[in-house]
Amino acid sequence: MISVDAVGVEFSGTTLFSNITFNINEDDRIALMGKNGAGKSTLLKIMAGVNKPTRGKVSAPKDAIIAYLPQHLLTEDDCTVFEETSKAFSKILNMKKQIDELNTQLETRTDYESDAYAKIIEDVSELSEKYYSIEEVNFDAEVEKTLMGLGFLRSDFTRSTSEFSGGWRMRIELAKILLQKPDLILLDEPTNHLDIESVQWLEEFLKTNAKAVIVISHDKAFVDNLTNRTIEITMGRIYDYKTNYSHYLQLRRERREQQQKQFDDQQKEIADITAFIERFKGTYSKTLQVQSRVKMLEKIEIIQVDEVDTSSLNLKFPPAPRSGSYPVIVEGLTKRYGDHVVFQDASLTIARGEKVAFVGKNGEGKSTLVKAIMGETDYEGKLQLGHNSMIGYFAQNQASLLDVDLTVFETIDQIAEGDIRTKIKDILGAFMFSGDTIDKKVKVLSGGERTRLAMIKLLLQPVNLLILDEPTNHLDIKTKDILKDALKAFDGTLILVSHDRDFLDGLAEKVFEFGNKRIKEHFEDINGFLRNKKLENLREIERSKAKA
Repeated sequence: MISVDAVGVEFSGTTLFSNITFNINEDDRIALMGKNGAGKSTLLKIMAGVNKPTRGKVSAPKDAIIAYLPQHLLTEDDCTVFEETSKAFSKILNMKKQIDELNTQLETRTDYESDAYAKIIEDVSELSEKYYSIEEVNFDAEVEKTLMGLGFLRSDFTRSTSEFSGGWRMRIELAKILLQKPDLILLDEPTNHLDIESVQWLEEFLKTNAKAVIVISHDKAFVDNLTNRTIEITMGRIYDYKTNYSHYLQLRRERREQQQKQFDDQQKEIADITAFIERFKGTYSKTLQVQSRVKMLEKIEIIQVDEVDTSSLNLKFPPAPRSGSYPVIVEGLTKRYGDHVVFQDASLTIARGEKVAFVGKNGEGKSTLVKAIMGETDYEGKLQLGHNSMIGYFAQNQASLLDVDLTVFETIDQIAEGDIRTKIKDILGAFMFSGDTIDKKVKVLSGGERTRLAMIKLLLQPVNLLILDEPTNHLDIKTKDILKDALKAFDGTLILVSHDRDFLDGLAEKVFEFGNKRIKEHFEDINGFLRNKKLENLREIERSKAKA
């Protein structure tokens, strides 16, 4: 059992949280929730041993392995994907190497009666007992299975890690963590860089193989499917619910209603006591009663009502100008980089007003087709945009394309035209940038704030074809829900590249699946697609068994 004992953190005299205490048991799957800035990532870093608390401590058994995956990684590039992932077993392999070295010393030394010789025997016995108590593992097979589960191809194993994007490096670190079989896995936004199939694989892996897990995630479906306990940080303290995220929301609402009722009752009682004191404080016959009520008033501890995050995005897309009947028509499209074919002979048509999702593993061409539509890459075949198609495009790295040296206000002031220039502060306010925050430089903004700022640029001109490539990375659940509602109300055509099942649910009415150099059209929503995909995978497994 791992325990967090009376942990508190202060920054520059401000208390982030205090006296936080809870235990983590095997089979706990904990969602760590709370609004941005509540201290979730800070608490995770303390548990990982990366940061020290101001007060309190984290206790764990001596041999416990706590593995931590941060949001942002600093990785070295001096080996292949397979070699880097195999470092997960470095402790075990080093143990075997030590045993071999000690045995060599026992064979070559002749000082059998010496203390040094006896110490070597003692060390080799202790190490051997540890080493041989570890379940025999085919390390290479485990590395291969885990890497492929996370979306790597066999051909990737010998490639240098330097050839991969940040998202793929994140997967290498995740593979190393999973292979260590830790007693506690700490994950800070692990799904941001994973496609739908990899998220489902990770979900299943953690449910069936991990001991204890604590996860911070804005992926509602992932959190709901994985967790059996929710710890909320709010107003510097925690609430611990033995249930998943959706049920926790209901219990939290009930808790706050109860607190509010108790607070209102208490305020009424205080008002009644205060009125009695004011009325009779000069009356001799009531002196004792007045003094009694004054003491009563002094002893009352004011009931705390949990804060409600009232900051709310006011997001509404402008009316879409009418476009032609088919904003996007693709016929016989092929895209290749040298000898590598991304997709071949692809054909698809997107009708006016349709909301479609591009899904599939990373690297199968989703973002590439988007770039082809935007005219940002060449291709073979025919790609035609419909009459009067006006595109609004949110790239996967849109937030990182912002000029970090500009302020929030300057970023929008640069592109605003006409009457909009007089309303910049109102627009920023609607996106939760108000007061001093509009003078902050982009470089100090969080990932979520940068994404919101990049989203404003989409709203400054009317569009009828909206293309969003992973728009929900770094957005919290509440902001994602607001964006989803705005997209549902958008009366133009929507192409959405996303790995977030909950976000796509009820939004995309058709799915284009990218895989095996093909683009396949599915006339169903994301849940229907995933159900059928699971059945297809199961049938594939059955066919494989039959062949065997």
